[in-house]
Amino acid sequence: MKGTVFIIEDDAILQRTYTLLFRRAGFQIIGNAENGEEAIHLFQSLPTKADIILVDYRMPIKDGLQTTKELLEINNDLNIIFASADNSIKDEALSLGAKIFLEKPFPFKVLINKIKTILKI
Repeated sequence: MKGTVFIIEDDAILQRTYTLLFRRAGFQIIGNAENGEEAIHLFQSLPTKADIILVDYRMPIKDGLQTTKELLEINNDLNIIFASADNSIKDEALSLGAKIFLEKPFPFKVLINKIKTILKI
């Protein structure tokens, strides 16, 4: 196993796709959330810290920016990869503390390579 991933994505098809692709790449999925509020609650109950947290921007209830901010208030040592089709929020996401911003759509290979760089694997 290469590491653990927590997926925060409201699109069910993308969530399933990420899950399958991460597993195929040797990562363990330790959580899936459909919105920011659910993500915060689930994150606090995880038995282990996620090596990578993949966060979508546009979600119901609480968007990815607010979710990222709250996650980093809980633990400021997180590896957050922010994914969005809205490139206008890139600077804000990175200034909040996201390690990487990926503009959707992106090749999955790019995501895996970014994760390998962050985790030094």
